[in-house]
Amino acid sequence: MSRDEKGYTFIELTVVIILIGLMAAISVPRIRHGLLTDELKSASRKLVGVIKSLRNDAISGQKAFYLHLDLESNRFWTESEAMLEEERLSASEKAASLPEGVSILDVWFRGKGKKQHGVTVVRFSKKGYVQQCAIHLSSDDGRKFTLVLSPFLGRVRVLDSYVELEDI
Repeated sequence: MSRDEKGYTFIELTVVIILIGLMAAISVPRIRHGLLTDELKSASRKLVGVIKSLRNDAISGQKAFYLHLDLESNRFWTESEAMLEEERLSASEKAASLPEGVSILDVWFRGKGKKQHGVTVVRFSKKGYVQQCAIHLSSDDGRKFTLVLSPFLGRVRVLDSYVELEDI
């Protein structure tokens, strides 16, 4: 083989194929979790949507709204102060469930501490204000998310770890 001939050697091709294989082995599980089966992200997006909707409804309707979180059955539902008792019972019976493998660990309210059992309520005033709190979600694979509700800003921060409210 003359030195003027151009091309790749077998060793160079083998190294490139091995590197491509390693990169694929590292990225495929992340893509699968990130795009196909990430129930934790899906549950977080759903709760953020409900929270934003409640805040908007409270402001536009000029009445208080409530987000009920059942920490043991991993279900949630909404109510307004204008609902009759029958409507409240119906809302709790039709509560939405979090996806399989996702659970609500606790809800932490600034000044009140952490609630880990039973049903807890997040209140949205008629001006859209909410007490600062953090909702901690967990998946079966050990990942945890924190949803931080800001009292006045009308936004929900989603953190991809368990963060205590004092650390924020």
